[in-house]
Amino acid sequence: MGYFDYSREPKSDIAFVDMKSFYASVECVERGLHPLKTSLCVMSRADNANGLILASSPTFKKVFGKSNVGRSYDLPFDIHTRKFSYYNARRQGLPTTPEYVRYIEEWAKVTFIVPPRMDMYIEKNLEIQHIFQDYASIEDILPYSIDEGFIDLTSSLNYFISDKGLSRRKKLDMLSARIQRDIWRKTGIYSTVGMSNSNPLLAKLALDNEAKHTPTMRANWSYEDVEEKVWNIPKMTDFWSIGSRMEKRLHKLGIYSIRELANCNPDILKKELGVVGVDLFFHANGIDESNVHNPYKPKSKGLGNSQVLPRDYVKQVDIELILREMAEQVAIRLRRAHKKCCTVSISLGFSRNELKRSIQAQMKVEPTNNTRVLTDHVLSLFRKKYDSGAVRNVAVSYSNFVDDSIQIISLFDDVEKIDKEERLQTAIDTIRNQFGFTTIQKGNSLLEASRSLERSKLIGGHSAGGLDGLK
Repeated sequence: MGYFDYSREPKSDIAFVDMKSFYASVECVERGLHPLKTSLCVMSRADNANGLILASSPTFKKVFGKSNVGRSYDLPFDIHTRKFSYYNARRQGLPTTPEYVRYIEEWAKVTFIVPPRMDMYIEKNLEIQHIFQDYASIEDILPYSIDEGFIDLTSSLNYFISDKGLSRRKKLDMLSARIQRDIWRKTGIYSTVGMSNSNPLLAKLALDNEAKHTPTMRANWSYEDVEEKVWNIPKMTDFWSIGSRMEKRLHKLGIYSIRELANCNPDILKKELGVVGVDLFFHANGIDESNVHNPYKPKSKGLGNSQVLPRDYVKQVDIELILREMAEQVAIRLRRAHKKCCTVSISLGFSRNELKRSIQAQMKVEPTNNTRVLTDHVLSLFRKKYDSGAVRNVAVSYSNFVDDSIQIISLFDDVEKIDKEERLQTAIDTIRNQFGFTTIQKGNSLLEASRSLERSKLIGGHSAGGLDGLK
């Protein structure tokens, strides 16, 4: 611990609040069920054999051994009949003993399988944000995702906990407990809190590695805890920003633990991993200069859209229809942002029955936000890379933006035609903005393969709400 003088590092009182199994908890509360004791999962397209598990309650995870982001065929029971599925169990390497079969079928009978209702989750998130604002100003709150957020309580800690005999660490714990209580009383949702009297990174690490396993669902990690707690995180992938790929790269450098990372020569890390290596060195030593009030904003932004198709798309004409629709949808967002892009990218993932690697492709283009031009680029990329195979995942994105006032015209361009096309495009955008996306649609949106009308009803790629769940 001789590298750093922590007394010279910035300090703030941070609470990182995470709603426990947020989507599943909201669905439980809406049904008058206990979020921690009910077996429930939120599944998109449950009527499909490849239904996607988006969220699940703690009891569901414990009973079936399945966390979020899985498929219905990963479950050891049929979601419609609630009978044990020997096929699914064998695929997952699960036991098929009579005792285990009875255990699964008994739980399957009382398990709720419900569709996502994104509008309700967003509404509940806004309600929770208002609770945060009871304890801190808007400037002191940084949403991290729909179910997580940082709160800088440095300026409000003494206001709410005025006892001068208490340490700031104790005050932070008491105030965080009050926030937890308010969230539960007003929404019925349980929350976990990672705290730090030092910086946001240590609050996040405290939540991920300790708070989730304590009776109070709270934990505080500060500079004085770095050697005892941060260095002893059991798995490297449990450390923020270290995934399986980075773990392998660190292993090649002879680094197998956070302790070894923290005590490695930073010059070696910089040479082998670049700036990321230096960041990891500082983070492993508990140093984080990020600020809730000035969050990091990436220099290069992009706009994109992705979707998991409801079935395998085998015909090239059907796949191209999906790409056309997505190219148009992202182009509309590009124009709303008053930008033109210089890079077009596509990604396609094949069906699990195909023994093919996914397709990734991109190309540099002249600055444009024209739907027809962008669609042509997207289809050109696709036709160069695709030969055959059933497609299940599709993504289209545009990046490297310039202001939409920039116009590049060659001697061979028909200026009058370009101007006419832009005015038509603007008129269509205006009508859609005022009356909705579906007010003007192409004829091919009525084809069976089209997803345009169906996706216009979604929020965040999932059902807006109003559907009854299966039980």
